Amino acid sequence: MKLEGRAGIWKTALRASLLCAVCLAAVAAGLVSSLAGAEDEAYRAAVEKWRQGYEASLKSDDGWLTVSGLFWLHEGENRFGSNPLNDIVLPAGAAPPDAGTFDFHAGRTFAHVKPGVPATMNGKRVVTAELRPDSADRLVLGDLTLLVHASGSRYCIRLKDKNSSLRRNFRGLRWFPVNESYRVTGRFIPYTPPKKALIQNVMGDTAEIAVPGYVVFSLNGQELRLDAEEADGEGLSFVFRDLTSAKETYGAARFLDIGPARDGQVTLDFNMAYNPPCAYNPYTTCPLPTPENRLRVRIEAGEMAYRH
Repeated sequence: MKLEGRAGIWKTALRASLLCAVCLAAVAAGLVSSLAGAEDEAYRAAVEKWRQGYEASLKSDDGWLTVSGLFWLHEGENRFGSNPLNDIVLPAGAAPPDAGTFDFHAGRTFAHVKPGVPATMNGKRVVTAELRPDSADRLVLGDLTLLVHASGSRYCIRLKDKNSSLRRNFRGLRWFPVNESYRVTGRFIPYTPPKKALIQNVMGDTAEIAVPGYVVFSLNGQELRLDAEEADGEGLSFVFRDLTSAKETYGAARFLDIGPARDGQVTLDFNMAYNPPCAYNPYTTCPLPTPENRLRVRIEAGEMAYRH
């Protein structure tokens, strides 16, 4: 009986010790889970904040939704104003019937504004001024902005209107739910020397771009690669298509911008993949992906197709 009693005491103590260990393990697991949950929530909040900022820029006074015209320039005089007989027809009531001309010769464009027309450039009244393509040179007439855009070897006047119907009738963006499994680490491998590639845009024009290298990464157990372009400022940019394109996502392509490579590594977060402007606006000249950037995999992350 005494031996049995001692064994009982030992077993009771052992059970208590095991229960205590289990409790400590449960507390530790709970803390890890809470920390992981907090990190997940912080990550989702950061992505949602970025998405809200992107939509706000799209809807801004200078956003892509304000683009409301694309007028191809021909050599010589290109008349502009609200008169429907002009080469460049501006919205009725937003500009004089005969506002002036754009003289286009050998890739250079000069604006000549009619006397009395309140046109400005860089905040100052102008009568004559050169507009360099895809630069900060912009002719402003009230709520209208006119600038020169190059599409391949062709040039056009791009019209922006703060009161455009596209902006007024905008229906908002749609996104896949944030999924951290689509945030992956890749290796940046430079081309030596940097590669040149010809890309085509949605208008059928082609242009040559510099491709500094490519990124190799794994997604859902599959090794993939994307050719990179240099982004504005620091970092890299990608134009890609995947098996969701023309179904859940915009058919032509999607864009993804990332930071610069650090020790040969980059982070690609497809939760921040977004549509090019042509997904919302027919007056844009978005690039199409090269054959190397047409992925045979579904990327169910980032922006979905816009519903017009």
